[in-house]
Amino acid sequence: MPDPRTAMDEDLPHPAAGVTEEGTERATVPGGAARPDDDPEATARCICLRLLTAAPRTRAQLEQALRKRGIPEEVSAHVLGRFSEAGLIDDAAFAGAWVDSRHTGRGLGRRALAAELRRRGVAEETVHDAVGDISAEQEEATARRLVRRKLDASRGAPDTTRVRRVMGMLARKGYAAGLAYRVVREELEAEGSEFDLPDPDLGT
Repeated sequence: MPDPRTAMDEDLPHPAAGVTEEGTERATVPGGAARPDDDPEATARCICLRLLTAAPRTRAQLEQALRKRGIPEEVSAHVLGRFSEAGLIDDAAFAGAWVDSRHTGRGLGRRALAAELRRRGVAEETVHDAVGDISAEQEEATARRLVRRKLDASRGAPDTTRVRRVMGMLARKGYAAGLAYRVVREELEAEGSEFDLPDPDLGT
């Protein structure tokens, strides 16, 4: 993704106009020139550039930020369209990087990752494609690593307590109940535990 600090140089306001911490332009143009603050398009560009420089954002996130700052809808649409054409807004790239980072770094399952992307305004088709890059085998391997780590850290505690904690952890990270029960049961058996963990589908 292009550097937002350079890709839109032709659209940046006159160098005499400063930018405040809030991302709005500070009018310093002498001689009665039009105040940059009075130009909603310039203000919108500055807001978007500031946010994108701090961290990648989805189009919906930027749109929401502009709406909160009172930028007219038609101006917002025009500016966001220009940023998309310049490659500064790319929801597919955002979603792919988000999934890779959050699955690898936080161990989140596909359900949790999809929910996070939806909350950030990513379109359902884009969410599906990004989350689909994680195979069932990869998701299971990640869940198994999490379970082993959690069980190892709780050795000596009652099995009921250990199971409750590890199942709660997997649920919070977005793993399906069926996968969670199977992996936990297999890891307990590998330890030699005789704890009876029923299949949730059987209701027993």
